Amino acid sequence: MTVALMWEARASDGRGAELLAWARAHELAREPLRREFFRAPQDRVLVITWWDAPYDAELPELPEPDGELVTRAVHRWRFESVGED
Repeated sequence: MTVALMWEARASDGRGAELLAWARAHELAREPLRREFFRAPQDRVLVITWWDAPYDAELPELPEPDGELVTRAVHRWRFESVGED
């Protein structure tokens, strides 16, 4: 089964590039099948990692960045693949 973990944070004003660099530099305890980085308006950063694991497996995730780098708590979601068309 393939599981995707989504991690989304909103940087403090003007610090989106710094948050993206922080996310890119952060090493996980083990490597996912794939890791992709996205950015959006309002200095938001999204990281998606894909894992070959059961839905409820313990998987390494990015932590909360230092308090002043973000404007709110990180949002996290977990999804399981249901195939491709």
